[in-house]
Amino acid sequence: MSDETPWAFTEPHLLGVLEELRRREPIFHRPELGTTRADFDAQTVPDYWEVGASGRRYSREVIWSTLEKRYAAGEPDEWETSGFHCRHLAGETYLLTSTLRQGDRVTHRASIWQRTDDGWRILYHQGTVVS
Repeated sequence: MSDETPWAFTEPHLLGVLEELRRREPIFHRPELGTTRADFDAQTVPDYWEVGASGRRYSREVIWSTLEKRYAAGEPDEWETSGFHCRHLAGETYLLTSTLRQGDRVTHRASIWQRTDDGWRILYHQGTVVS
């Protein structure tokens, strides 16, 4: 299946939003956006949570602890993202979907983002393994 499927279409007027959000993915793995808890907090809403590709739910605290360990260990992210699409949900809230390749593992990703006066903040994220 191609990443450019008919069900995943970005309307032309959303291409600017798509580009802004594409530069933020994969979430929390863009060192230029920050690598500390304070940086992660600034990128998320207070009640942020996610569902990982494993199907498990993760709280902010679990995610921040894991990220701190990864950044402290200097673990490289050899990840490739592609197939980005954006959909307007309501107000300043948008759904961004993409595909993430981590070696042999491929997942489809969905992130809900909100544009605020302080910049982009993520509300929710989910990954689903592609079999």
